[in-house]
Amino acid sequence: MADTSDELDRLRAAFEASGDIVYDWDLYADVIVWSGETENLFGRDGDAPKSGDALNKFVYVEDLPRRFRALSQHFGTRDAFECEYRLRGPHGRLNWVQDKGRARLGPDGRPSRMIGTLRIVTERKQRETQLEYLANFDELTGHFNRSRLKEALEHAIAYSQRYRSEGAYFSVGIDKLSTINEAFGYETADAVIIGLSQRLDRCLRASDVVGRIGGDRFGIVLAHCPDGDLAIAAEKILQSVRQSPLDTPSGPIHVTVSIGAARFDTQATTALETMNRADSALKDAKQAGRNCYVIFRSSDEQRQMHRLTLAIVEDVQKALKSDRIIFAYQPIVDAHDYSVDHYECLLRLIREDGTVVPAGAFLPVVEQSGLVRQLDRKALDLALNELNQHPRVKLAINISGLTAADRSWLRALNAGLKGRRDIAERLIVEITETMALEDIDETARFVAAVRDLGCGVALDDFGAGYTSFRNLKALAVNCVKIDGSFVRGFAENVDNQLFIRTLLSLADGFGLATVAECVETAADAMHLARRGVRYLQGYHFGVPTIERPWLAEPTRSLADGPERIA
Repeated sequence: MADTSDELDRLRAAFEASGDIVYDWDLYADVIVWSGETENLFGRDGDAPKSGDALNKFVYVEDLPRRFRALSQHFGTRDAFECEYRLRGPHGRLNWVQDKGRARLGPDGRPSRMIGTLRIVTERKQRETQLEYLANFDELTGHFNRSRLKEALEHAIAYSQRYRSEGAYFSVGIDKLSTINEAFGYETADAVIIGLSQRLDRCLRASDVVGRIGGDRFGIVLAHCPDGDLAIAAEKILQSVRQSPLDTPSGPIHVTVSIGAARFDTQATTALETMNRADSALKDAKQAGRNCYVIFRSSDEQRQMHRLTLAIVEDVQKALKSDRIIFAYQPIVDAHDYSVDHYECLLRLIREDGTVVPAGAFLPVVEQSGLVRQLDRKALDLALNELNQHPRVKLAINISGLTAADRSWLRALNAGLKGRRDIAERLIVEITETMALEDIDETARFVAAVRDLGCGVALDDFGAGYTSFRNLKALAVNCVKIDGSFVRGFAENVDNQLFIRTLLSLADGFGLATVAECVETAADAMHLARRGVRYLQGYHFGVPTIERPWLAEPTRSLADGPERIA
């Protein structure tokens, strides 16, 4: 008897430590007995509901149907009961709870008793709500982020094509925002962004959709916008911004914007293509002196390029369906002893005739066509398969900016690594610096999620985007890969030596590993190692090969000279 009492005491102590509340619900008599600190949910001791009907009065009215359905399904199927809902507690405060339990059957075979636990999960639900918000909206302005705006544009284009109505998409860029940032600081620059977003809200129609698609850029979807109204809409935005300064912590600041416009037409079959056209027109507007708008116009050469693009997209789609997308592997070596640390996985397309097509011939088109997510998912699947089959191999894969904002890719990564920390520690995800700088906050969240799973994250093409101390701190990557344009001819190029010295100082300040890309000579390798670069990659150490180098090189070392892999 004492043993049973001790066991009950231990169970009671465990539940109290976890914060869970235990209930024993007599379904026949409709009487509930509670154990635990019920005052956290229901108020003073003794206020806890004594029956199922009384408990229903505490349940938030919108959540009652969900709880009833879950209970009914449990009673009917005998599956484990689990449901999350809100309880209205003291002073009207709502708490999310996780309700888990199981019914016991009476002599008549019907549920007679329900025993379960309530756990307060308010903080977790609030985090989930925040993450859901951040997945769809820009944190600074509250407008749609790039991915949600793209969805809105896809709907508008589909509607336009179905009902033969005209529409347009604007890419709006704040002129010289970087100058404001440098002169007054990021708080003032943020105030300019917020002020502009409010101006856009005031001068656009209720049916128009605004989103922030980058640090200094907004996108606008204008459905039902006839060709003749496009110029009027653009001028209205320009005038709204010109007419008065924006209020900032540094005082009123006059700003202007440039606009690139793209119409919905029969050739603009995807939202991404329309956005790219508007971005191209925005560049033309800035080159024309800023504070103006340019409408994208398709030339014969562009139409020919469009046909070529469609052909490449079709090739990639067929290759994805028939498993003709593969990896080529290039070694990344230790700068001191040339031993292979890991391999970068570079995509290759195998044509039906057996021809191997490098990524540069199809990847730029894929990024513009909207297929890049499928390609990045394929790359993830290929890498996880290799890591699972070869437990001593470490691999790096590249992903696009769109995938960094794609929660389904992260879910796939999470599923593939579930319970496999050994695989996670051998996977590096590479993102380009220029892509990361387009939306620092979004990229930082992505990096944090990947690192939480145990993977490494590398910032590729480091130096191409001139990352600041603040941005590098926000990204919190493990490694930076110095852009090859600063590495080629390093031994003789004084300017590159000075620039890389600066980049290394920046990386060292954050304790980051460094990789020099495009190392092509022994002299460059030697000088880079002396400067403090940790890893080297390039044709001097090995060309990308579709054969698995670790099968041919069991020692995984280049100590006897780079020719062994090259």
